Formats: sequence, structure tokens, C-alpha cells
Amino acid sequence: MSGVLGECGNVEHLFLDCHVARALWDYSGLGHLGERLPRHTFPLFLKKLLSLLHQPTLLMAVVAVLWRIWRSRNWVVFEGKQFGFPALMRQFHQQYEEWVRLPKDRISREVPPVPNGGQSRGIARTGSLVCMWDGAVRRGSHAAGGAVLLTPTRDVWLVKGIHIPCMDDPMVVELLVLREAVFWCLSMGLSEVQFEGDAKVLIDKINQEDARDSRVGAILEELLQIFNSSGFSVRFVGRRSIG
Repeated sequence: MSGVLGECGNVEHLFLDCHVARALWDYSGLGHLGERLPRHTFPLFLKKLLSLLHQPTLLMAVVAVLWRIWRSRNWVVFEGKQFGFPALMRQFHQQYEEWVRLPKDRISREVPPVPNGGQSRGIARTGSLVCMWDGAVRRGSHAAGGAVLLTPTRDVWLVKGIHIPCMDDPMVVELLVLREAVFWCLSMGLSEVQFEGDAKVLIDKINQEDARDSRVGAILEELLQIFNSSGFSVRFVGRRSIG
């Protein structure tokens, strides 16, 4: 596992979805992409990295991920397009603006509505091992999500992309992204997942109404079986636990 930078199905390029980048960025406390960053993003990013000197583990995580991107000379794939490192931070900003900050009227026309606005996020941790994921329903024929794994071990820095065909039911897409993230967490040895914010709203909505949908119910049942058989604990912030 040492040196693995990323994967997305059979795609050999690193798939670093804008939401994965945002999860990593948010976790580092550097602000929200597309909201607080001017176009000269990279110099500002370097400046803010210095502000993390009092958090050496976190600083090391952020720097290591970016350094591996640079050293690998792999291209970063955004929606089928390839970008080198010099354009990386600019593209983060552009993707965030294009996909996340669409006006609500445009979202209603272009993306089927989902209970949580089209995103599910979660955090899983075991000791100092942290995994964050973010999933989003996208326009077009595909949906994308991803997960960032941060560990204190220098040899293991992973960014996982989740890329699946988009279906007519956006909630099914959300659950598929969630399921893939859970599988990845289990494979990395994580034993607990914590749902926060929008992800909690999504699960609550499923429990209340949408479990009648056979596809939603089947995926949810599969997740519950995974939790029960593996001892994987699910904690809803301010709510309840499953498993």
C-alpha cells in the first residue's frame, strides 16, 4: 500500500474529485474552496500552510498529498479532462464554482432534487487514522464522490475516487457512494463512522420515507448487514447508533 496515490475503478490516473479536494482542504482548516480564495490561489495556499506549523501532523498530511501529486508526474483528472500541478489549485476553484455553488433554480432544472441537496459527507476515525468522504450527484451521465485517508504514517497517503453511472434516482447514487466509502473504510481498518450534517439528514429521510423504494431499501439493508457482521459502528451526531 506504500506509495499508492489514488485509484478510480480501472482508471490508472489519479482521480481527485473537487469534493475530495474540498474535504481535504476543509479538514486542514484552510477555508472553503471557491468562497474565500482569490484567483492567485497557490501563493495564498503556501502562506496558509505556514499557519499550520503548530499542527505538524496535519501540515505533514496536506504537504505529503500535494508532494506525491507533484512527484508522481501523474495528471489529475477532473471530469475527463487532465490538468498538471500548476493548474491544480485554479481548477479546484473552478470545479467548486461549477458544481457546488449552482443557484438553486439551476440545480432544480439540471439535477434531480435529493433530501440533502445532493451531497453526503462523513468522517471515520480510529485513533489517529482519519478518513473523510464526500459524495455528490452530478449533471450528466455520471456521479462522483471520493474519500481522503490521512494517517501519521509517511508511507500511506491515499486519495480514493468513486465514479459510478448516474441513475434516475439520485438517492440511490448517494447510497452507492456511501457504500463504496464504507467498503474502503473497512479495508483500511476503520471501525467507526460518524455521520454529520447533510449525511444525517439523508439517512433520516431514508428511514422515514424512502425505504419503500426497493433499490434504496436493498442498498441500505446491505450497509446494515456490513455493519452488523463486521462490528463497524455507525454514530449519528446527536441521534443514535447502528451496529
